[in-house]
Amino acid sequence: MLRLTDFIIDCPDTMKLAAFYSEVTSRPIKEGSSEDWAGIQFGEIELAFIRVDDYRAPQWPDSEHPKQYHLDFEVDEIESEQRRVLDLGATLRQDFIGPNGYGWQVYTDPIGHPFCLCRNKGVIWTDQGPIWPKRN
Repeated sequence: MLRLTDFIIDCPDTMKLAAFYSEVTSRPIKEGSSEDWAGIQFGEIELAFIRVDDYRAPQWPDSEHPKQYHLDFEVDEIESEQRRVLDLGATLRQDFIGPNGYGWQVYTDPIGHPFCLCRNKGVIWTDQGPIWPKRN
C-alpha cells in the first residue's frame, strides 16, 4: 500500500520557514523540529522543511529556475488573508481575482517558493476538509 507521508520543501533555514507556514496555516511546528528538519502535521501528511546549504530560490515565472511545485490554500475571504500573509512576509506576485471576488492570487514565501490563496465559489468547509460544489 502506498501512502503520502511528507511534502518536503528545501530551504536555507528550516525553523524560519516552518514558522512562516505555521502562522499561515495556524498549525503548530512539530515537536522535535530542528535546524536540519522541521515539520507541520496535517493529519497523516507532514509539510516538512529540510535545510539545504546551497539553496537557490525559484524565480517564478522564469523557466531557468522554475517553481517545481506550489501550494494552494483555499480561503473564505481573500482580502483579510492577503493582508495577513503579506504581514507574515509573503510577496504578492500576480492577482487572478475576478470582479465577483473569486479566483486566486500567486504569492511567494519569504525565500521564494510560490503559493496561492484561492477562493472558489460554492466551497463549504467542514472538519474533514472542503466540500466542492457539484459541476454540471
